[in-house]
Amino acid sequence: MIRRPVALEITLVAALIAVSSALSAPHAAPTVNGTVGPGFTITLKSNGSQVKSLKAGSYSFVVADKASIHNFVLEKKKGGTFEKELTSVPFTGTKTVKIKLTPGEYEFYCRPHESVMEGEFTVK
Repeated sequence: MIRRPVALEITLVAALIAVSSALSAPHAAPTVNGTVGPGFTITLKSNGSQVKSLKAGSYSFVVADKASIHNFVLEKKKGGTFEKELTSVPFTGTKTVKIKLTPGEYEFYCRPHESVMEGEFTVK
């Protein structure tokens, strides 16, 4: 037979362990979806809407590259040297890349067709 104070201590310790585990568990990064091609289009959406701004933090970029003549590049415009090619020519398919965004202005584009295939957003 367990005395009540000991049972209460065991219950409290179990609850603290459960809360601690929940708080330390990694959270899934929010997803943004990019599409490039099959024509001369490029988009970046979150929850079905065009991305205009995001909060600073880590994101999973899921890019559907639908044409072998395109790629998807993400670049910070000022105040940094961040530039990352998420898909490349002649790749077609879907790639997922986790990226930590810091505050600033970003652009995404298809390098071979940048003059007609580009977009931008702000990270706050």
